[in-house]
Amino acid sequence: MGLAAFAAIASVAEGQETAAQKLLPKGGEFPTEKSRVFRFGDLPVTPNANGGWGRAVIHGTLPTGEFVECHETMLPPGKMPHPPHQHPNTEFVLIRAGSVEYLSEGKSEGTCGPGDVIFTASNVMHGMTNVGTTEALYFVVSVGKQ
Repeated sequence: MGLAAFAAIASVAEGQETAAQKLLPKGGEFPTEKSRVFRFGDLPVTPNANGGWGRAVIHGTLPTGEFVECHETMLPPGKMPHPPHQHPNTEFVLIRAGSVEYLSEGKSEGTCGPGDVIFTASNVMHGMTNVGTTEALYFVVSVGKQ
């Protein structure tokens, strides 16, 4: 998902990378010394193999040194976004609509719905499934070191 951002970052001459070039939303870049609003309608939609879609918000390194990635996902009923996995970054999943079952280290943490926030610690095996009869919508905010 972040290949375009990595390609853009890699294309900058070594040693001359600015903060604005490190932090890229899909489809462009912006100065990191100013705050910003990401308009939902302006975020590009990418179809997923499971029949859902994603909207990438941001993917890159903040001026304070943390890597951050944020996206929204629509997960169809009965589907997983991907098989359970683990990674060094920490994730917050903010459920906007629908019902998902969250698995942490193979154990169900129960059903999560609108307003619930899932926290996944670094290097913990995790996954989720839409267990409802409607689409699940959620935002993922991932923070870590690259």
